Amino acid sequence: MTSPHDAIPEAALAFLEAGKGAALATVIETWGSAPRPVGAQLAISSDSDMVGSVSGGCVEGAVIHAALEAIGDGQCRLLEFGVSDEDAFAVGLACGGTIRVMVEPIATETGATETRATETGEGLPRALLEDLVARRAARRPAVLVTDLASWERQLLSGPEGPLAEIIADALVSDRSAIADGRFVHIHNPPLRLIVVGAVHIAQPLVPMARLAGYDVTLIEPRETFAAAHRFPGEEIVTDWPDEAIARLAPDARTAIVTLSHDPKFDDPALITALGSDAFYVGALGSKRTHGKRLARLRAAGLDERALARIHAPVGLDIGARSPAEIALSIMAEMTERLRRPETRPAH
Repeated sequence: MTSPHDAIPEAALAFLEAGKGAALATVIETWGSAPRPVGAQLAISSDSDMVGSVSGGCVEGAVIHAALEAIGDGQCRLLEFGVSDEDAFAVGLACGGTIRVMVEPIATETGATETRATETGEGLPRALLEDLVARRAARRPAVLVTDLASWERQLLSGPEGPLAEIIADALVSDRSAIADGRFVHIHNPPLRLIVVGAVHIAQPLVPMARLAGYDVTLIEPRETFAAAHRFPGEEIVTDWPDEAIARLAPDARTAIVTLSHDPKFDDPALITALGSDAFYVGALGSKRTHGKRLARLRAAGLDERALARIHAPVGLDIGARSPAEIALSIMAEMTERLRRPETRPAH
């Protein structure tokens, strides 16, 4: 489930459904040590309700003022702010920077079904916002391309048109950017983590992953380990891991970690995982244990290229000892593979 801080388009639509005016403010460019990344958003209602952030607090007041004006006159705005060193320090940065913010009022007409608006300065059509929210709810990638001169907009499902190559790279890196005078805003589905084995390391790993924005699925066919009191509030899938993973259909936004330390569970799970597009596949176990695992997987027909994708012993080598430290090392390695795709093993 998307965290409230990330559900900004949803918040803007909720303002409209409550009978209020609404606007979206989006960071479209940064220089220096900017407080929030490109693509960060703030939803503002005509009653000055707000959800999200574009600056961590440095310039929120000015952005809200501009948004209220935009709601009033229906015209978009491009704003630029310099964040002083003093203000940057207040939000946890070492030094200041500059941010450029796009402010779009939401056009309240509901009859239009076109996914583009070509009138200069017009607000974001409500129909387009509803389409975007629906795609996000369905876990479908969406790319909102806005021409910053004409305010023409296109809501795409993937790489296409003259910016296809740029969009493809942006989807993989999860980074929105300006290209050829257009703002390419990436709305990827939430990240997913599939954990095989409800063992002691999974207990800190599951909440850590949720805090990092992952939807987590915990798979554990062993009744003793799957006891509800060990993972309060978590739904534990008790099917065989390989069957459960196949049904979940891991994609390039999915990480898979096997922790059961039992070959009859982990090996089939790894075989299925390595046949998917998961960006990270990790397995618990020492180097000696992993050596034996590789021999079994080779015998099962996996080639060296597939086996090279397994991160084992799982996690970055930070000298971790406790379950929480091991979970931290796993999250660190997953993050590195996600944000630095060039470090991933070829497959």
